Amino acid sequence: MTTEAAATVTWNYSALARPYLKRPDYSEGGLDAMLAIAKTPAGATLCDIGAGLGHLTVPLARRGFTLTAVEPNDEMRALGVERTREMSNVSWCKGTGEATGCDSDAFDFVSFGSSFNVTDRAQALKETHRLLRSGGWFACMWNHRDLDDPIQVDVENIIRSFIPNYDYGTRREDQTRVIVESGLFDTPFRIEAPVLHTVEVADWVEAWRSHATLDRQSNGRLNEIVDAIQAYFDKRGDREIVVPYTTRIWVARAKK
Repeated sequence: MTTEAAATVTWNYSALARPYLKRPDYSEGGLDAMLAIAKTPAGATLCDIGAGLGHLTVPLARRGFTLTAVEPNDEMRALGVERTREMSNVSWCKGTGEATGCDSDAFDFVSFGSSFNVTDRAQALKETHRLLRSGGWFACMWNHRDLDDPIQVDVENIIRSFIPNYDYGTRREDQTRVIVESGLFDTPFRIEAPVLHTVEVADWVEAWRSHATLDRQSNGRLNEIVDAIQAYFDKRGDREIVVPYTTRIWVARAKK
C-alpha cells in the first residue's frame, strides 16, 4: 500500500523528461554484482526511488523482482508508466526520496538510480531505512562518463567555455561517508563496472537536454551549450559514437 507523499521537489525535471529516454543504461554486470552482494532472492520486493523513466526499474523488473517505482515528477512518471505498461510486476506512485508515501518494513531492497544526489541524502537514508525489512539493502548508483576519453575532453572544454567553474556536485562524490555517518547502514560495498554506450550522435546530444546538473548551472543557457556540442559533432562528421561510461554503485545493508 502507498499513499501520495507531500514533499517539496527542488529539482524540476518537467522540461527534461523526454530527452531522458536517450540516456545510457546501467552496466548489467554491475547490477548483477550488486544483487549478488545483497543475495537478493528471486521474487524479492524492491523500491526504486527517483525512478524517472525506469532506467533502473526496467532491468530490475526484467530479473523477476516486484518493483514499486517512486517518482515525484508527473511528466517523468507518465513516461515511465508508459514504458513499463507490459510489466505486471511494476507499479508507480508519486513521492520523493525523503517522503515516498510507501509502507514501513515493506521492501527487501531500495535503490536510487541517478537520483540520490537530488535528495537531502541524510533524510533519504532515514526514509530508506524505514522502508526496509530487517536485513534489507540500500543502493545508489550513477553512470559517469569517462572524462579521459578524447571526445569527452572536448565536450568538457565546451561546457567550461560557458561555465568555467562547472561542478558535478554530489553525483561524482564517494557516497561512503554520508552512508556511514547516517548510523543506519553498514559500510557500503563499492562497485565499478564499465559500460560502452553506442549511440547516434543526434540522440546523445539530445540527452544533454536532460542533464539537470548542467541546466541548473547554465544560467538559462542550456540550449546554447547543447547547440555548441552539436556544432562540435557536425564539424567532426560523426553519425554514431561509442561513449565509455563507468557505472558506480554503493550498496549497503541496513542496521536494524
